[in-house]
Amino acid sequence: MPARDFFHSLLRIGPVQIGTHRDRNGRTKHTAVCTNDQCGWSADYSSQTAAQLAARTHHCRLTD
Repeated sequence: MPARDFFHSLLRIGPVQIGTHRDRNGRTKHTAVCTNDQCGWSADYSSQTAAQLAARTHHCRLTD
């Protein structure tokens, strides 16, 4: 049975939410996810600073 993945140290910058978790190899990762329904953007980073920079510069490409 795989280990459950828990996010902690949640941070929100605009529409982007950042959470810290451990990957399957035990390394700490920081995931940035856009919370807009139609955007679908997300990315993993090895540092909190990189995730925060991505969150601050993210622009949703929503088409009307």
